[in-house]
Amino acid sequence: MFLSGPLKIAAALGLGLSAFALAAQTPAGWDITRAPLQTIPRTAEEAARIATVTAPTTDFSSAEPFEVNSGGGTTVRARNTTDAFSLPSANTSFARELDFKLGNGLFTKLWVSSPSSTLASDGLGPLFNARSCQSCHVKDGRGHPPEPGDDNAVSIFLRISVPVDGMADLTAIEAYLAALDGAVQRSAPDPTYGGQLQDFGVLGHAAEYSFDVAYDEIEVPLSDGEVAYLRAPTYTAANLGYGPLAPGAMLSPRIAQQMIGLGLLEAIAPADILALEDPDDADGDGISGRAQIVWSDEFGQPMLGRFGHKAGQPSVNAQSASAFAGDIGISSPLFNTPSGDCTQAQAACMAAPDGSTGSDDATEISAEGMSLVTFYARNLAVPARRDVDTPEVLRGKDIFYTTGCTACHTPKFVTDRLVDQPEQSFQLIWPYTDLLLHDMGEGLADNRPEGRANGREWRTAPLWGIGMTETVSGQSNFLHDGRARNLLEAVLWHGGEAEAQRDAVIAMPAPDRAALIRFLESL
Repeated sequence: MFLSGPLKIAAALGLGLSAFALAAQTPAGWDITRAPLQTIPRTAEEAARIATVTAPTTDFSSAEPFEVNSGGGTTVRARNTTDAFSLPSANTSFARELDFKLGNGLFTKLWVSSPSSTLASDGLGPLFNARSCQSCHVKDGRGHPPEPGDDNAVSIFLRISVPVDGMADLTAIEAYLAALDGAVQRSAPDPTYGGQLQDFGVLGHAAEYSFDVAYDEIEVPLSDGEVAYLRAPTYTAANLGYGPLAPGAMLSPRIAQQMIGLGLLEAIAPADILALEDPDDADGDGISGRAQIVWSDEFGQPMLGRFGHKAGQPSVNAQSASAFAGDIGISSPLFNTPSGDCTQAQAACMAAPDGSTGSDDATEISAEGMSLVTFYARNLAVPARRDVDTPEVLRGKDIFYTTGCTACHTPKFVTDRLVDQPEQSFQLIWPYTDLLLHDMGEGLADNRPEGRANGREWRTAPLWGIGMTETVSGQSNFLHDGRARNLLEAVLWHGGEAEAQRDAVIAMPAPDRAALIRFLESL
């Protein structure tokens, strides 16, 4: 369906024979609609019921049936404590709750450098951003950037890559994307610093850099005499420890995201996400979302990207294993890189002892350990909505829908029927995301491509739980780099495809704007 006429496409792009061969073989070997989980096909009757249930509402006089249960049957009671994002799916069995707790132990475990007498916990780095998953995803919630002048980067780091010119020697996934889109933006890790900059090193290894950010304040006049203030960041990789960055190096900040509901997002049928694509804006609403497509090391083919700020990973397992490798320097069966993100140019790092010694898997975290961490991540429950029937929240919901915010923040889905994940199977969920890439304008652009995403595109962030950010994390920083200090600032940073919606928020009466924010706070 995606690669009709691959010979014509390859010729138009000037691709070599090898690229054409890859494109020509794609339809027979790769299926972009493949789900990352084992599913049971829907019946025609189920598909019809789902279409009815997930149709957007036009009645804002009261809450919709089951709207309070954002995560379907997995939903837990909302707690007014920092543990609100750390509870297992409400429908988890007692036996599987034990697996959840074991996964939590691995998620919070502090890794140590090698060699160590604690063979099950060594292998940190040698260069790293954090010693544990919990160090960035504090209480399973969002991270935040440091305040100006604070040298301690909190739950944020800089991705790095350098542009690659030309269309020679395309990889399999690059040829696929080139044939699909008619072009491909190519980049590669920095030859010295790899794919992300590490601000810590174990004993004897210098950190790669120090994270630095400065802000310029932007005043935004609003209707009814109100004013908002945005902070525009400038990021610097200071105190580089291994020489200069490569010419043209592109830096992009990444802040840790909240962990709730990941298993439910993974369980959304690929066809349901792809059905929301409108790359040419055929309906004329100004929104032209498109699916991220990434290479899956887990399945050996391109797949729909779902996780990360640019949807760079297709499954919870791949996202978890990638974070272990890139952020902590821990190898796994999926990404067996004992030296983490170190490059051949960092000889001492590559030669350093690692923690795979004594492991049956010859990796620093075993297959069983990864399975437990993945189960934990899949089953962090979404809290129930609050105040769904209050007049101001209902008014805010009406504004959210009629302003057009649901064109990207799709309210609800019904997940696939799953073979071995009963918690996430066939659930009506309310994540408020389409999981697609959208052009968010120059203000939010990082100018760094990632997979199919260009430098202005970001995945629509799920909104469930967003109103509990301060309860869990003690702060309320939003967007990919935490620049927005509250929900209104996050809305006002929207541009590109969402420019009309942003302008509508600026112009609407102040009580309507307050109602909109109150609705978001109820999610």
